[in-house]
Amino acid sequence: MSSSVQRKRIRKDPAARRAEIVDTAAAIALAEGLECITLRRIAEELAVRPGLISHYFPSAEELVAEAFGSAATGELDRLLPAGPHDERPVERLARFLDHTSGETYDAISRLWLNARHLSRYRPPLRDRVALQEADWRGRLEGLIQDGVAAGEFRTEDPLAVALQILVVLDGLSADVNTDGPEVPAAVHRMAHRTAERELCLGEGALERAAAAG
Repeated sequence: MSSSVQRKRIRKDPAARRAEIVDTAAAIALAEGLECITLRRIAEELAVRPGLISHYFPSAEELVAEAFGSAATGELDRLLPAGPHDERPVERLARFLDHTSGETYDAISRLWLNARHLSRYRPPLRDRVALQEADWRGRLEGLIQDGVAAGEFRTEDPLAVALQILVVLDGLSADVNTDGPEVPAAVHRMAHRTAERELCLGEGALERAAAAG
């Protein structure tokens, strides 16, 4: 039986093919939701047979978890890059918070809401959500520790401050799927004010650091 999908016989390196599958699934997750990821859908997008997708991911559940992890890690690397930094910790924190709003961040916020809901019923996704949450906490805690070591921040518990900031960001994104009035500026800057208060920075310090950076 002939297929309606035109297939090109392109032999790819297994690692490259797997990355292509995950990238395609992650793009669908961000644009349409994790529920839209199926082995057949990915096969159609890549113009290959579904059996090729199942060779790398025997179940859609594994691919859904991998797609979420890829998208969440990509956003984390954009917002809080790991490794050596030229910027001061206060500038890095200001840049991070300035980028946690807007259309791009709304997409990842929707994905997190989607993943946390579905993770109740999908163990592989639940495990990946927990891993990604730990990565985000660890990356932000590390930034705060850098600021304490540099004498820019003051706190005895960097992890607690990181958790407070992330909780505020989660709260601000809770209604990302609903249309409502524009968020007041005072609410929009709650994460900034929380960070400034908990790290013994003066009000507006993060805005000034962002402008200076």
